[in-house]
Amino acid sequence: MKKILVMGLLLGLTSSTVAEKDVYLCGPRGSSKYHFSDTCRGLNSCKHEVTKKKLSEAKELGLTLCGWED
Repeated sequence: MKKILVMGLLLGLTSSTVAEKDVYLCGPRGSSKYHFSDTCRGLNSCKHEVTKKKLSEAKELGLTLCGWED
């Protein structure tokens, strides 16, 4: 029973830390896409400062993954 509990806790921690990955956006607001790399091709035409946020924050804002990183 202890093994199952420990495994459950580890899986819970793993899934929450995945959502805490950093992503990059073009500008502080107005973006519709997020990028895993600050050198992504999709950010080449960004006229604003590239900002960093947590993946969970980007998803809460309704942003989707850039097509170049799909």
